[in-house]
Amino acid sequence: MAKRPKPVPQMSAAQFDAAFPDEDACKAYLVARRWPDGVHCPRCGNPKVYDLKSRQWHWQCEQCATDGYRFSHIAGTIFENTNKPLRDWFKVAHLMLASKKGMSAMQIMRYMGFGSYKTAWLMCHKIRTSLVEDIKQLGGIVEVDESFIGGKDKNKHWDGENRGRKHRPSTKTPVIGAVSRKGNVVARVLSHVTSEAATAFVREMVSNKVSLLATDESKVYRSLTEYNHQTVDHHKKQYVIGSVHTNTIEGFWSIFKRGVVGSFHKVSAKYMPLYVAEFQFRYNNRHNADIFGTAIGGC
Repeated sequence: MAKRPKPVPQMSAAQFDAAFPDEDACKAYLVARRWPDGVHCPRCGNPKVYDLKSRQWHWQCEQCATDGYRFSHIAGTIFENTNKPLRDWFKVAHLMLASKKGMSAMQIMRYMGFGSYKTAWLMCHKIRTSLVEDIKQLGGIVEVDESFIGGKDKNKHWDGENRGRKHRPSTKTPVIGAVSRKGNVVARVLSHVTSEAATAFVREMVSNKVSLLATDESKVYRSLTEYNHQTVDHHKKQYVIGSVHTNTIEGFWSIFKRGVVGSFHKVSAKYMPLYVAEFQFRYNNRHNADIFGTAIGGC
């Protein structure tokens, strides 16, 4: 049975170098995180595998293949089929997790000394994919709000076809989110903010036994009659009425938008769910002393 490694909190550069001095240290850490109860076959789950004496960090399973299935420590992970050493992957993941508002692939490329932007971009997206979480239904006091990510319409460039006319339709990407106070947040990209999409999201992610469901005055939430639903009307400059407010979820939107504006500058709608997953993971693990280990365990 592999010994579970000690929690690795947000580290400085010196602490990272001390924890992962070489490639073997990274491999040992990954094995302990993937298989805390001992190495088992990633294909069939068979725990009765044996080491290959001729190749370190490789094992063989006799159960799922007649001639034996050989696998390594990176089989079935985002690190498989890449030519970058595991230590580079760990460093990139550490930089992304240690930055509250994220770090762009261009900055990762410069910092790591990669030869191309595409390499850094692909590594960052693979790490974001591994950060996608399965969140249980939220309880307690829950706030729900939607936001629109993208530049202001008034800043759009004119073109010959639209000169002298109104701007083209908004290209902002709608995102809806729910947060349990002092708890987790869950956010999802929508194609359009409609009553059907909003209520479906709330009913899926928020327990109907919550003590309070707080939203703004938007009409898309009016059909949530099975909840103790109360609102604040921002148009009337109502922001807090007792325990009814949406300040917590708006704080999450603030962090996300500052990351888009300050770090990434532009995020396409196609990859928006991955960036949402990254910020959601960091927010939900803000009190997790071993956020790095949690991330590596999900890779």
